[in-house]
Amino acid sequence: MATQLEVTATKAEYVSPADIGTTNKPKGQYVRLTLTVKNVGKKPGDFAAYGMMKWENASTATQDASTLEGVGDGPDLDTTYKPGQAVTGSLVLDVGTKGGTVSYWGDSSDGPLFSIELPS
Repeated sequence: MATQLEVTATKAEYVSPADIGTTNKPKGQYVRLTLTVKNVGKKPGDFAAYGMMKWENASTATQDASTLEGVGDGPDLDTTYKPGQAVTGSLVLDVGTKGGTVSYWGDSSDGPLFSIELPS
């Protein structure tokens, strides 16, 4: 029986470096994504977003969107979830521009495990 994690995006907010307390400039645009990760399966499961979040739009090929910005703000999404456990937290991504699609690839080479359309 496989692990089943349910991921719900509750908010996507474009932020400036000052909004997240950094002097680092994004390659494109910072977006703070608020997610709820819940284990709805019968076995423990891991969620790790760093290095697994990709962004693309109609004119730009898939790009890594991971950052270390905003790490430590609120609950950590990257953890092991026992059955029934859930965490709501945020991560900051560096996307090419407003809009497009953010996808989580996990350890899948078959395609993203989930995708979120960002507001333009």
